[in-house]
Amino acid sequence: MRGISFGNFLIKQVVEDLRRDLPGLTDFVTPSPVPGFARWLAEQAETIPSAAHVLDLVANEGWHADAAVRDRAGQALLPLAAQYFLEARTASGKVIDPVARFHLGNGARLERIDLLGDLSPRALRQAHGLMVNYRYKLDDIEKNHELFSARNDVAAAPTVRRLLPKAAKPAAPRLPAQPQGDEDKRDI
Repeated sequence: MRGISFGNFLIKQVVEDLRRDLPGLTDFVTPSPVPGFARWLAEQAETIPSAAHVLDLVANEGWHADAAVRDRAGQALLPLAAQYFLEARTASGKVIDPVARFHLGNGARLERIDLLGDLSPRALRQAHGLMVNYRYKLDDIEKNHELFSARNDVAAAPTVRRLLPKAAKPAAPRLPAQPQGDEDKRDI
C-alpha cells in the first residue's frame, strides 16, 4: 500500500460501504472544520483591510448572537474564507488549510462555506464559527485528485468561487473624442 494514504483508503472504503448499503448514492458530502482560519485571518490584518475590520467585529465573545454584528461579520468573513481556501498557500505552495489538503487530495470539491456552522467555543476561536462542506462526487473524484496533486488546483463550486473578493478591474481605455467637423457629415 506504499503511496496510498490511509485517508484515501479510508474514504474509498466508506464510499464503497455506503454504495453497497445505499446503491442510489452518487455524491457524498462531509461537514468539516477550518482549524487555521482565525490564525490566518489575524496574520492578514495588516495587509487586508477587511480582515482587520472583521476581527474588530468578532472580538466580543457573543458577537454571533447579535444579528446586526453577525450580518456585518458574515459579509466580510465569507469572501475572506474563499480567499483562504482558494488562494492562500504555504511557503512551499500548498493549500494552507490541513483539512482542505486532506479532502482535496482525496478528490473532493469544496462545495460550500458555512457561516456559523459550528458555534462551539473551539470553532469560534479557531475559525470564527466557519465550517465547510466537501463533496465527493464519484464521477469527479479522480479528476479532482489529479488536478490537486499535479497543480494544487482547488476544485470548488461556483458559489464558493463567486465569494472571492473582486479584483480591481483596469479602467476601460478611453476612445478619442469624435471630430465634430465636416468628416462627421454624411451625404444624403
